[in-house]
Amino acid sequence: MKLSRNIVLSLEILVAHKLRTLLSVIGIVVGVGAVVLMVSAGRGAEKQIVDRIQGMGTNLLIVNAGRTMIIAGRQRQMDTVRTLLVSDALAIAKECPSVALAAPGVGKKLAVRWEDQDALTNVVGMTAEGFVVRNITVASGRPFDADESRAAKRVAILGPTASANLFGSADPLGQQIRVNKVPFEVIGVTTPKGMDINGLDQDDLIIVPLETAMRRLLNLDYVHVVYAQARSSAAIGPAEQEIAGLLRQRHRLGSKPDDFTIQNQATLLATERETTGSMTLLIGSVAGISLLVGGVGILAVMLMSVRERTREIGLRRALGALRRDIRNQFLLESAVLAGAGGVAGVVGGVGLSLAVSSLGYWPAMISWPAASVAFTFSVLVGVFFGLYPAAQAAKLEPIEALRAE
Repeated sequence: MKLSRNIVLSLEILVAHKLRTLLSVIGIVVGVGAVVLMVSAGRGAEKQIVDRIQGMGTNLLIVNAGRTMIIAGRQRQMDTVRTLLVSDALAIAKECPSVALAAPGVGKKLAVRWEDQDALTNVVGMTAEGFVVRNITVASGRPFDADESRAAKRVAILGPTASANLFGSADPLGQQIRVNKVPFEVIGVTTPKGMDINGLDQDDLIIVPLETAMRRLLNLDYVHVVYAQARSSAAIGPAEQEIAGLLRQRHRLGSKPDDFTIQNQATLLATERETTGSMTLLIGSVAGISLLVGGVGILAVMLMSVRERTREIGLRRALGALRRDIRNQFLLESAVLAGAGGVAGVVGGVGLSLAVSSLGYWPAMISWPAASVAFTFSVLVGVFFGLYPAAQAAKLEPIEALRAE
């Protein structure tokens, strides 16, 4: 029998038993849809994390004073170290060939006030180079320059969240705020950046010149961090080695352990991609188990179909149909069942991914390769679980089958 005729016959038989057909493919639909949804969500999460890391700066290395560890998903400072200095940042920019720029910084949550509005905001002190190194742009107003930084001017640039907390919808430019009771003039508002990789709001901050923060706000003679920009993505590794060697020499560490921690943006990207990729694979694999459950449903339906169509099988065998014709017919029906479920699952998974993404629950990037793999796997599952019923049907002898009630 021709393949086209077999397909038509299979569709006619499946349509004739609509409810049974629907129940048999539900597992396949759920499995394929879940795989598409989970992989799309995983890819979206990966892109979001990558964008956040890249938003921190281009070819970035972060030198933290002391040791840092990731605890409960967030980076924590393990000890207070006072050996990282502004001069170290100047030396890194001057003596490390792979480093283009270096910007020292300090930061602390401080009380901020404007008129009768109060907020507890992360106040960041940095040099003018920090805007370039950390990829911070100003949406309105202007950034402070190197002269204002050296002169310890009392000027401030607000993040969008800090601006909204203090001023609401009012324009903050030119207004005077008090940071830890010290007056500052607002000269700019940054472009929104969203959350960082630790889940902290990068827009809830106030940026002031480094000298101002160190002298007038925090009374420090050391810095908490140095942000360094490598000359290219290929230079990130060499830059890290150069910075580590220079700081060990300047801090006279000898055989002592490092009193600093260097975070490499490339390493962060690779680690986050590996983590999200592993999670996506795990969740997608768990979702794929429902495909096997759907295959069991197809097995049960096809076994019932063999029992119900025993006389039909006997008549076809008596009219000259070969065993392989009967076997192929039932295998084709299993494949059509699974294929229909696979198509419905892909459509449902894509639609649900787009709906969830549009509602803002999480970003989703449709993975068509994953959808293709899920669909192909669903068909293979259908064929696999259809092998036994097809073999049982092909074994029936024409005389015995025609005698069956």
